Amino acid sequence: MKQHEVTILGQSYILGRPEGGEALLAAAVASVDREMSAIRDAGKVKARERIAVLAALNLAYQLADRPQRAAATAPRPSAADRGDTDVDALIHRIDAALGSDGQLL
Repeated sequence: MKQHEVTILGQSYILGRPEGGEALLAAAVASVDREMSAIRDAGKVKARERIAVLAALNLAYQLADRPQRAAATAPRPSAADRGDTDVDALIHRIDAALGSDGQLL
């Protein structure tokens, strides 16, 4: 695991990261820094520890809300897309195959 220096809310941190994880770590650091800066800039919370906890809760909420939001905005699949068949059409096909006597053979 490699070490990487990052800055969050003006303070430097040395973090470990897996090989090839530079972009993901940079995105995570940017999200945390942006969230913490927004809370600090709102002026209601001054203590760095409380800012960190509020930022963590905000980010965790956003992550937890993603699947629900994606499900709510996703187009509902049609019966054909779900693999369902139209029952009335199936009954009609069976009736046609059975013919007038109602027997297959």
